Amino acid sequence: MIVKKLIEIVADQLNIDASTLSAETNIIKDIGADSLDIVDMLMTVERMWKITVDDEEVLSLKTIRDVADCIEKKTKK
Repeated sequence: MIVKKLIEIVADQLNIDASTLSAETNIIKDIGADSLDIVDMLMTVERMWKITVDDEEVLSLKTIRDVADCIEKKTKK
């Protein structure tokens, strides 16, 4: 469920077809997101799930699955 919503967010923000994305999509390498795109996505994620992603955590978020796992971990607390 989280992965599906993240795919929708990424597709909408980067104006790309959601069907080309998967949980294993690398946000930078596969779809060419830049730092501004990532900040925008994370602001949406933080607002939607009412969490905070620390700067150190951002560096480890490479794929859509990584972001979903981070959200899941933070929302279980």
